[in-house]
Amino acid sequence: MKGMRKKAKKPRPPRSETLAVLRTMADVPQTELADAAGVKRRTVNDCERGDEEPSLATVYRYGELLGHPAYIVDRTLALVDLRRGAAEAPAGGGEPGGPVRARVEELTAQAGSAVPGFLRFKLTGLAARALAEAARRQARADWAHLQRHNPARQRFLLQQLPALPTWALCELCCEESERAAADDAKQALALAELALFVAGLLAGEESWRSRLQGYAGAFVGNARRVGSDLKGAERAFLHCAKLWRPANPGDPDDLDDSRVLDLEASLRRAQRQLPRALALLDRALAICRGGAAVGRILVNKAKTLEELGEYEAALLALGKAEPFIDKKQEPLLYFALRSNVIVNLCHLGRCTEAEPLLGEVRDLSGKMANRLGAVRLRWLEGRIAAGLGRVQEAIQAFLQVRGEFASHRMAYDAALVSLELAEVYAAEHRTGDVKTLARQMAPIFQAQDVHREALAAIALFRRAAEEERVTVELARRLFDYLRRARHDAELRFEAVA
Repeated sequence: MKGMRKKAKKPRPPRSETLAVLRTMADVPQTELADAAGVKRRTVNDCERGDEEPSLATVYRYGELLGHPAYIVDRTLALVDLRRGAAEAPAGGGEPGGPVRARVEELTAQAGSAVPGFLRFKLTGLAARALAEAARRQARADWAHLQRHNPARQRFLLQQLPALPTWALCELCCEESERAAADDAKQALALAELALFVAGLLAGEESWRSRLQGYAGAFVGNARRVGSDLKGAERAFLHCAKLWRPANPGDPDDLDDSRVLDLEASLRRAQRQLPRALALLDRALAICRGGAAVGRILVNKAKTLEELGEYEAALLALGKAEPFIDKKQEPLLYFALRSNVIVNLCHLGRCTEAEPLLGEVRDLSGKMANRLGAVRLRWLEGRIAAGLGRVQEAIQAFLQVRGEFASHRMAYDAALVSLELAEVYAAEHRTGDVKTLARQMAPIFQAQDVHREALAAIALFRRAAEEERVTVELARRLFDYLRRARHDAELRFEAVA
């Protein structure tokens, strides 16, 4: 299976998590607790994160400062321990969370009227997260076996073994689809359609099953977008809109609702509906859970701003995204972030700033073994070399990238890098090389069902090349046109008289 599996996050020690819950229940900032305890805020933060597990005496002392009597601390510790037990137990059938939630009620009942409703809410949330972790762990184990089989056998097993189809397996297939999309659109589509199949097999409320089918449908649409099937992607998202709904409090899944909006925004960007894409991303940011989800949405927003030509704003969004992305746990996302920083610096002509960033991106690319990612990195190297006046180095990089795109039948990308190469040739007055380049571009486009207006622009370029009229400005304008016209069959190239 292509892509890298996300590394499991190390759980916090029980007393650290207990302290974090107690402080959250009291609605007291870390700074205020630190002042009351006569310690630095960093000390409280380290205790809650688990970098330095607090002693039991410290937990009781901080609990008292927060206004919690000892028995509240005891019950919170007990619920945290219960959460650990649920996370370590195998995921089973039955009503989602039944035994654990019953234990929550038992423990909160023991505290009587002194237990605020918010405490009950927080403790129930702890149990729900434990169940979600257990379900995801079981899904990973099930997937390790399923992925050894061909698609037909996978579906047979899912139908024959009722315990296999779960919301967590559906979610995992969606995640695997997104990872595969970076390198193999067909594999991404197969995995997204498998997620949709899993959702259709689930027992439970019809409305809940519909929600999961809508969620998986968004990943089907994303895979079709990556494969340049925008009409198919549009159909998938229309179907998704009929099925998907936000979570209800009683739903047993733990899906991130912001993903549906985030993925649709990528389609709208590809369709050149850029303001609509930005609106979807702002909605996604408003409902996302924080952490890597914030980083992912901001990277998508930066790409949309780049398409609008707002390169400084794109860099600002990428800067905001970086603290939310762990490069060890989210290598593909971090690779996209750092690569896009370089792209926007190149757009701004700041190649001197971009070049030192290449080393880190090369390392990331090598670790991921992403074929197309490595090709696009080589493209960036060519752009930087051209921007710094290293002509021969730029030409070699562009030729290599152009050949790779052509061999993978990626006509548009091949045309775009050809125009950047033409710009270098034009600056060097290498009219013969420009002619050769123009003659080679037309057959690639004509063989790959490229829309009429783009073909007309390429024909204009070829005529200008034959007449030795190609300039740096013309090559640059054509590059910008093709980038914008990729999915807009009505956009015309306006030649300068």
